[in-house]
Amino acid sequence: MAFDGTVIASLVKELNDTILNGRISKIAQPEQDELLLTIKGAKGQVRLVLSASASLPLVYLTNENKPSPLTAPNFCMLLRKHIANGKITRISQPHMERIINFEIEHLNELGDPCQKTLVVEIMGKHSNLIFCKEDGKIIDSIKHISAQVSSVREVLPGRDYFIPETQEKYNPLEATQESFLTQACAKPLPVQKAIYTTYTGISPVIASEICFRASVDADRPMAALSEEEKLHLYHHFSWLMEDIKEGRFVPNIIRNGKEPIDFSAVELKQYEDYSTEHYPSISKVLETYYAAKNSYTRIRQKSADLRKIVSTVLDRERKKYDLQQKQLKDTEKREKYKVYGELIHTYGYGLPEGATQLEALDYYTGKTITIPLDAQLTPLENAQKYFDRYNKLKRTYEALIELIQETRDEILHLDSISTALDIAVSEDDLTQIKEELTRFGYIKKKHTGKKEKVKSKPFHYISSDGFHIYVGKNNFQNEELTFKFASGNDWWFHAKGIPGSHVVVKTNGEELPDRTFEEAGQLAAYYSKGRENEKVEIDYLERKHVKKPNGSKPGFVVYYTNYSLVASPDISGLKTVSD
Repeated sequence: MAFDGTVIASLVKELNDTILNGRISKIAQPEQDELLLTIKGAKGQVRLVLSASASLPLVYLTNENKPSPLTAPNFCMLLRKHIANGKITRISQPHMERIINFEIEHLNELGDPCQKTLVVEIMGKHSNLIFCKEDGKIIDSIKHISAQVSSVREVLPGRDYFIPETQEKYNPLEATQESFLTQACAKPLPVQKAIYTTYTGISPVIASEICFRASVDADRPMAALSEEEKLHLYHHFSWLMEDIKEGRFVPNIIRNGKEPIDFSAVELKQYEDYSTEHYPSISKVLETYYAAKNSYTRIRQKSADLRKIVSTVLDRERKKYDLQQKQLKDTEKREKYKVYGELIHTYGYGLPEGATQLEALDYYTGKTITIPLDAQLTPLENAQKYFDRYNKLKRTYEALIELIQETRDEILHLDSISTALDIAVSEDDLTQIKEELTRFGYIKKKHTGKKEKVKSKPFHYISSDGFHIYVGKNNFQNEELTFKFASGNDWWFHAKGIPGSHVVVKTNGEELPDRTFEEAGQLAAYYSKGRENEKVEIDYLERKHVKKPNGSKPGFVVYYTNYSLVASPDISGLKTVSD
């Protein structure tokens, strides 16, 4: 679902009901493109998140705080100077655009009341937070957009603020039957596309919903509709717009099982085959839906360099492994050359001078074979030539077996690091992974004089029966968890045959119920390379039977007796613990 005009309209209503006439007590900038305003109003204190992230722009109310840099960025300092303790006097959405205007009253240096506007534009990669004077002049913005970047509009201090009209669209809240028929219905497009390309704030999902409610095929050409069908379509369009004007919103998340697949501020009847979960506010919907996605997106961005290093080395090692396997296949001829040498020794005494081949009975197989000979060499020299080939290939085979094992171990190690990057949730997690890459020579070590303090800890869960379950986030944590933290009678879980986290269940000397085994298996499945599969096979055994080979890389273990179970990588029902 796009963060479209209907969601913005629902959000503006919620903001007006919650923070209108509230005072801005704190202004923070936790990310380069994000503000966190603490607002005190008649209903208590709340925090307002304003994010202009190109990948995940958001606006929502929350009770959660976020850590901010010790030195506030310039845009944050500017806002503190102008609107700290300012009163929010008006919150509006112009023309169903993906824009929210916050009009803020404050006192200037002389104590005179002044009006400023903080404009929040939620427009994908073009999202921005723009701070303007009362006359519309831009004071500053969280992102500066020059003429070199955009030919449509400059967003720079001193420029006039305006909403760029890149497409000829109309305000859907002002649409009449006549305008709908002459504007949307006149377009030579499919019905759904005709609606969302005609009106601001209407996303393809909402356009599809209007078609569904009107029982009109969304992909049908608009010109193919009868006049009655067009009128019927308009009525459903009009009724939805009336709900928006009257503030009749139904914040919800659509789920396929437990997986959220969409969200909306209005009822989406087109998803009748899925379950709908309703929420008290659109902020709660956005916070719930995007919390995991936001964290994942930012960590993915911050881990991009590490991923590139791991990916590059993995590609190189896999190519090396394929080449070594091909070379190993070539050494399969070695036994044939050994037999040739032995047979020449046995039957070559009667060969005439200058013979180019020898037909002999292979006493290993009982079959007659033809052995090529070098006419310039004696039978003894031909035999020695084949023995030399055999010995060379034998030495190559023995060296390759060792090299292939080293390369395979290297690939497994890098695969495990790649999986650790997939499950990393914080910068501390990335710091530990970077340390591992540095230790094993994938990253050049920098002598900074001081070692970074690592705060990353394993994931901590509580099973339904009250047992503590720990999940390593990377190889260092897996090593620590298994061989230093876990006791011999604790249970150990791992996805079978694929990279993944070590999962330890602390038993405290008690016998585990079946449900705890299942939940630990689900965690091992989820925190593995097989997390996208429907089912994952899991090995589990008591920790005392898990061994670490001498000289092996961190997180690498062996075991010879184990139980197995098949688990679903669904951990939505498990309770996490914040250590």
